[in-house]
Amino acid sequence: MIRICAADDVPEGTVVSADVDGTPIALVHGTDGEFYAAYDECSHAAVALSEGEVEGCTLECWLHGSRFDLRTGEPTGLPATEPVPVYAVEVRDGDIYLPVGADGRPTPSNGVTR
Repeated sequence: MIRICAADDVPEGTVVSADVDGTPIALVHGTDGEFYAAYDECSHAAVALSEGEVEGCTLECWLHGSRFDLRTGEPTGLPATEPVPVYAVEVRDGDIYLPVGADGRPTPSNGVTR
């Protein structure tokens, strides 16, 4: 596991961009109160998802409006048709952690890689 930031650094309904050993991560505090992490690039267009809008457990790409379910990475709105990698988030002692592999890179929980 690798520490990303303090949970207080990500207010509810916001997204923080992080880099984990060269992997861009969108760390989301959903409006449902849960924390999520996704690869910080839309699968439809190469733009940062961390610039998007949060609603519940979904994140909307700011450019074309594709929405992604942050629990599964699956698109829930066009034009995206391919999922994005998502990562398990652990909140421990007020800090947010992501699992990493032996190579130090985050390990997707949905098996999708980029």
